Amino acid sequence: MFKSINRSLERGFFYGIKKKLTSLGKMKMLKTYCLFFSMLLVGSVFGQQDSVVVKVQLLDKISGEAVPNVNLTLKQGVEGYFLRSNPVGVAKLKIPAEGSLFISCNHPLYDSKQLEKKVSRVDTMTISIDLMPIRSQQIKEVVVKAPGVPDTVFMSNRLSVADFEIQKDGRLILLVYPKRLNKSSELLLYNGLEVENSFAVPGIAEELVRDYRGNAHVVCKENVFGIYVGQKKIGISSLEKNYYLKYLAPILDTNHSKMYFSNYSSDYPAFTYFTYDLLDSTYSKIINIQDDLMMELYRSEYKWVDVRTKLWAKNKEYETGIDAEVWVGANYFTQSIYYEELYAPFFHRNDTLFVFDHYKDLLFSFDKYGNSLDSVAIYYHYNPRSTGWKKQLIQDKITGEIYAVFDKAGYTQLGRINVQNGEIEEKVQLEFRYVDKVAVSNNFAYYVYRPFESIQKKYLYKERLPNEFKPSNVPYGNEISIDTGK
Repeated sequence: MFKSINRSLERGFFYGIKKKLTSLGKMKMLKTYCLFFSMLLVGSVFGQQDSVVVKVQLLDKISGEAVPNVNLTLKQGVEGYFLRSNPVGVAKLKIPAEGSLFISCNHPLYDSKQLEKKVSRVDTMTISIDLMPIRSQQIKEVVVKAPGVPDTVFMSNRLSVADFEIQKDGRLILLVYPKRLNKSSELLLYNGLEVENSFAVPGIAEELVRDYRGNAHVVCKENVFGIYVGQKKIGISSLEKNYYLKYLAPILDTNHSKMYFSNYSSDYPAFTYFTYDLLDSTYSKIINIQDDLMMELYRSEYKWVDVRTKLWAKNKEYETGIDAEVWVGANYFTQSIYYEELYAPFFHRNDTLFVFDHYKDLLFSFDKYGNSLDSVAIYYHYNPRSTGWKKQLIQDKITGEIYAVFDKAGYTQLGRINVQNGEIEEKVQLEFRYVDKVAVSNNFAYYVYRPFESIQKKYLYKERLPNEFKPSNVPYGNEISIDTGK
């Protein structure tokens, strides 16, 4: 009995020891597993820090909006990567987490940009880059309208446009006024989008004119002011009106060695076009213009004046050598309703001179030296009451095309003249009625207009003409500009 009890105790003792040993083994094994998994985790962490995800965010510096389709060049050491930003302006790349990263950004609408960043040992490295829009992105929307559709060039709720001059670079000089032209008139330099500069006219302004050099002048009641244009500046200089009319206004045009001018006078029904050689200082006559009927009436006025006036005219003839008949005609006949100033304009295109002699019904053409080339008949100026001929020809200073101006019931029509045969090829009627200051430049008709019986200020409009003519060699003059110091 005692042996069985002892055996039972021995069995239970050894079972407990065995059970204890078994539990100790499991704990040891558990510790081994934990150590193994911790080593794997640590190894994984260190493995991830060997590389980094670079996230590049491209933003517009002005608006802050994302910029898509930016071409990126990333260089790290000798390795190079090429990326493009997605529609939300983001580009991602996984690279080694070491050294420095050089980034170059290129986009057609933004300035290029380069920068260098040190690579950090993180999961994701975010780099934000601001791009500056180039100038072409900042301009307003360009709207191309069909021929005959008016487009507003300049409008203001305070100022009305009285006159304008188109510069060689496309900018406009505007003569404007708030209420009346003879009071508080201003000059504006306008680039088509904004007023770059303004200048108050010190005198009583009347109109804008252009001299042979291409410089604009504002003609005032007592004097003339030359206008000088800079990059974004405008200035004026005073000229005596008599000096301008005597020495600048008669000069019509120039080329490399020739100067073309006339002795035109509004008080005499004849004048002559001349050429002056700048190299040898010689003059030569191009053509004489005269209205024979008007000249006969002009000189015959002497017969009908009183004796006192004839004596005065004879004394003037002795003093100046000018016929007494001319003195009487200039002082008396020019004041009658029968007198009309001569109109025979001169144009220059592609080294060819054109003179429209409306009194001989001929269009004369000359070479640049003033030698006669050809002449063709012209008849568009006949019957002005029925045709609406306005006694005005204008030239496109870019294309060189010449247009005759007609008026039909208040609507202005531009008739393009074919200089080969002297005929009107076609007439284009402007959209608005009673327009003013019509000019043509680069196949566009410009004019000043205010709706009839409207309180609207006078705006500057333009209409695209139906034909597209290529630029010609038209002397535009050498415009004098302000030295901006740049």
